[in-house]
Amino acid sequence: MLNKNQLHAIDHAIETHLIAAGVDHVIYMDMGGNTIAKHDNGKTRLDSTAFAALAAGNFATVDAMAKLVGESEFSLLFHRGEKLSIHFSKVTNDTLLVSMFTREISLGMVRLKVGATIKEISRVLVGVAL
Repeated sequence: MLNKNQLHAIDHAIETHLIAAGVDHVIYMDMGGNTIAKHDNGKTRLDSTAFAALAAGNFATVDAMAKLVGESEFSLLFHRGEKLSIHFSKVTNDTLLVSMFTREISLGMVRLKVGATIKEISRVLVGVAL
């Protein structure tokens, strides 16, 4: 269970690395589809509860496909759309960071910023059982 200070530190990592870099939406969630933290740039609307549930299902499906082809997991997923792209990255065995962004920000920048965010979240989670 996360305490208030840990949640604040996770929020800070997401805001400073991803939202400040131009990412539209970020959801940090567990694999059951429960949102732990969510942030957006204030410009668009998203039903984050429904999205998190679908993202958990999507990640579970791809995990099953990985096992079918002999991989232990695919820890990163990426979907590119005409207007919006979605980057999924596994943080722990139980959590996932989902970032949604437009073509105005490059995939390389998102991957760099996601990596920095995951490092900070991982430091916060040391010793925490989710």
